[in-house]
Amino acid sequence: LSYMAGSELPAVIVNISRSGPGLGGIAPSQGDYFQATKCGGHGGYRMPVLAPHSVQEMYSLTMLAFDLADKYRNPVMILGDAVIGQMKEPFVPTPYVSTVPEEKPWSLTGCAGRPRRIIKSLHLKDDEIEAHNWKLHRKYMTMREEEVRYEPTHLEGAGIVIVAFGTAARISKTAIQWARAEGLPVGMLRPVTLFPFPSREVDEAVSRADAVLVIEMNTGQMLEDVLISTRHHDKIRFLGKPCAIPTPEEILQEIRSLAGEIGVKAGNVR
Repeated sequence: LSYMAGSELPAVIVNISRSGPGLGGIAPSQGDYFQATKCGGHGGYRMPVLAPHSVQEMYSLTMLAFDLADKYRNPVMILGDAVIGQMKEPFVPTPYVSTVPEEKPWSLTGCAGRPRRIIKSLHLKDDEIEAHNWKLHRKYMTMREEEVRYEPTHLEGAGIVIVAFGTAARISKTAIQWARAEGLPVGMLRPVTLFPFPSREVDEAVSRADAVLVIEMNTGQMLEDVLISTRHHDKIRFLGKPCAIPTPEEILQEIRSLAGEIGVKAGNVR
């Protein structure tokens, strides 16, 4: 991955996470968040990371991933888990419409009669490698400005906001439905891109809420990005399992407990 990022080669990588590290086990996990979002190799590169929570999104985000890879000449990762990877459910096979030009003026085609095209990640001169790294940095900053994607659910008037991605977010939706049926004002912000992370949107949601519950199938990796995104650390709670799936019942119980702790009363919610 580092060599591809340094050479600016587009690629799509699908990571279906299971419990680890090492040989680990076969239980679903979201333990690869750090590896995916904080650069899993040397040199400080970044890559877009897409987190589907359904078969439909596995389909649509894969198409998007290839376009982003070509657009930025950069690896792109789809980060799923063993639940998403083995799931069967209906989906709508929407047609693929490319959003990037098909021509790739950087590619090695073997054609004669044109200037040489050189793809490499080796830059031995100090000024050359510095210029190249600043170029890559500007590309990553453009990703942060243009490629943030997230899904809001019942955020308007939500006293308690859940932040979760992938399978954890999907399970949370059931718990949110149950909690709202009890009159508890609960919503969710689901990051679809883990890099770039929706920091502004998370900060806005945390600022308006009375409490925020971060839910992950790990010991708190996205939690760090949530904490970086806002100064309201006193509002944030965490529910995580490193090698297991939190159940809707467990999440609902956490919501009830949190509502009692902060004094959020049940009422009529839609």
